[in-house]
Amino acid sequence: MAKKVLVVDDELDMRIFVTTLLETNGFKPLAAQDGIQGLEMARKSKPSLIILDVMMPQESGISMYRELKSDPLLKDIPVIMLSALSKKTFFHSQRVLDEHRGEKIPEPAAYIEKPPEPDELLEAIRKSIK
Repeated sequence: MAKKVLVVDDELDMRIFVTTLLETNGFKPLAAQDGIQGLEMARKSKPSLIILDVMMPQESGISMYRELKSDPLLKDIPVIMLSALSKKTFFHSQRVLDEHRGEKIPEPAAYIEKPPEPDELLEAIRKSIK
């Protein structure tokens, strides 16, 4: 059975690009356009992996990621962050939030800057889904 991969991104072009890449490589893609919809779909469908955009209106990828990692039922799902933000900026914001909230959230399985190279993204997907 094909492994389910949830793609959460507010940009339609990026959702189409990633879901097409997943489909042509034997995965079953699911798509959400923001973090609120993404969390709902993650709880319903229990995907093997989540590919998450950092910058989104409504619920940002950063807060969705923290919610996922704080939820006992979802925290073990690997997450690949996909973003126009540099990796350094993202990890800095996570450290600031960790210190502010007194919690330590684990790092994502991978962090890929946009626009993603199909090969790099596929390699990250395969590594993240054991």
